[in-house]
Amino acid sequence: FAGAYGMADLMELAEDFVLRNFQEISATPKFQDLPAEKLLQFLRCDALSIPSELAVFRAVVTWVEADPTERLPQAEELMRAVRFPFMTFREFREVRAVNLSMECSGDIEVELYKSALKEFGFGISDCVARKRVHHPKDALVLVGGDELHPDMGNRLPSKQLWFANSLRSGTGLVKEIEWRLLGEMPDQARFRHGVGVLDGQLYVAGGCHFYAKTDTMKSVYRYDPERDHWKRLADLHELRSNFTLVVSGDGLYAVGGDKDINTNLDSVEKYSPETDSWSFCHPLDQALSGQAAAVWGGEIFISGGFNCKYECLVSMFLYHPKRGTTYLAEMTHDRAQHCMESLKNRFYVAGGVCNLRKYYTDQLVCEMYNPVRDTWTVFTPLPIPHVGAASAVLEERLYILGGYCQEDYSEARLTHRYDPVTQRWESMGKMPGPVTDIRACLLHLPEHIRK
Repeated sequence: FAGAYGMADLMELAEDFVLRNFQEISATPKFQDLPAEKLLQFLRCDALSIPSELAVFRAVVTWVEADPTERLPQAEELMRAVRFPFMTFREFREVRAVNLSMECSGDIEVELYKSALKEFGFGISDCVARKRVHHPKDALVLVGGDELHPDMGNRLPSKQLWFANSLRSGTGLVKEIEWRLLGEMPDQARFRHGVGVLDGQLYVAGGCHFYAKTDTMKSVYRYDPERDHWKRLADLHELRSNFTLVVSGDGLYAVGGDKDINTNLDSVEKYSPETDSWSFCHPLDQALSGQAAAVWGGEIFISGGFNCKYECLVSMFLYHPKRGTTYLAEMTHDRAQHCMESLKNRFYVAGGVCNLRKYYTDQLVCEMYNPVRDTWTVFTPLPIPHVGAASAVLEERLYILGGYCQEDYSEARLTHRYDPVTQRWESMGKMPGPVTDIRACLLHLPEHIRK
């Protein structure tokens, strides 16, 4: 439609949509109607966003098999646009199987496998030096954090904000995020704080700037990405660290947390942007810290965390600002300092610590909650521990960022991404700056800031 009527802006939007959602679009019947020239244009584009290069290969096969007689002669040129060196050995086995079926399906033989093997095995194609580079519309932003150091005096909490400028896919399993510095928070550095995005603006509240009893904070700031400007807002009523800050409706809710090293809170506060004020809501039915929270259908769900004895919990409950706590089905594993995100009408819970007699140990088991059926299901465990990590959902994939390992107290300086379609965790490379007790969110950044 855009092409027929010469609507350049609509064409740009449509092409960008195809590039960002290529795997899903390639599974639709309409995809098979694409002209070969247009398909080739998409395949050659570095901005093609796919979980692996195998998805590109499968798309070409689907397109060819829709009309083998007419399209087999075009298959070789299309296959040259597939970046076979980006595949793993396991993925490449499928290329051989498909090639054989093509050779046996008709009178025309298409020797795809030899050329693909040449590129895959010897890397002589110019696509080896190139990467699939995707620029998400919303930027994944990291805020603050701490770094582990055996000498407490040499620890250096962070004031920095970083954003993911692009997602890059390379040879084999190599995937990485290109991180860029966004700026610094005003006031003191902080970790174990809360972050939230409301009406396109970033809110940063509470946290710690170090480890003494007097180092817990209640200051709140708002960042406007359009003007690249920070504003000091009204303070929280209570000092809070290791709490959750969630956006629901027209406000932000600061839930639980620690007010000092050994005392956690049952209080909840709501922030109103219109009046720049915090007001207390119905308290939790027990003091909590290190819990995780997510919003679905306008309602706030809270999982796990530490109770007043600092034991890890298995609880899952619905919190209402006026009615308080309604308990739901419990998780199968206890955890605190973990992540929980809403994705495709499910809650994905990952990371954190769990109880081990008088001590804590890393929780690698991951669980998925169905809010309609009130049931839990275990899914693929994390490849490494992520305690005190940040999390976000970007383009229908779950990101777990940073944290540390409880067993040896080492930093988890990697980002891992979970794809519900493949049910697989992928390493997305190393992170910048301090990585423990950081926070993450999605924020739309104007082009002048990205550049």
